Amino acid sequence: MNPLTREWVDKAEGDFAPAARELRARKSPNYDAACFHAQQCAEKFLKAILHDAGKPFPKTHDLVMLLERVVRLDASWELLRTDMEDLTTYAVAARYPGWAAERRIARRALAAARMVRERARLCLGLRA
Repeated sequence: MNPLTREWVDKAEGDFAPAARELRARKSPNYDAACFHAQQCAEKFLKAILHDAGKPFPKTHDLVMLLERVVRLDASWELLRTDMEDLTTYAVAARYPGWAAERRIARRALAAARMVRERARLCLGLRA
């Protein structure tokens, strides 16, 4: 695996862990943080797929835009579109006043990130 692709994967895993941890927290869970890190995890895994395939991508948090580029490589990724639409909103909304995640939203966000993570790891030849 290309070293920069590996870095994208490592960064994605670094976002998956705190998303899961916040969702499991018994005391003072931060569901906003779980949503943000779930979005970041999915974003970085999509970028890892694109980088590994030698496909350029812009600096963006728009998961739908990234997904469309990944779909050109493998059409089966299309089934994640709705989840990517939802996750994209957490890149910014979760970090500012005016929006607050509930546990059920954070659970859905983590489930979407987990789906991207599992597919990406499989595509990259990594153990799930």
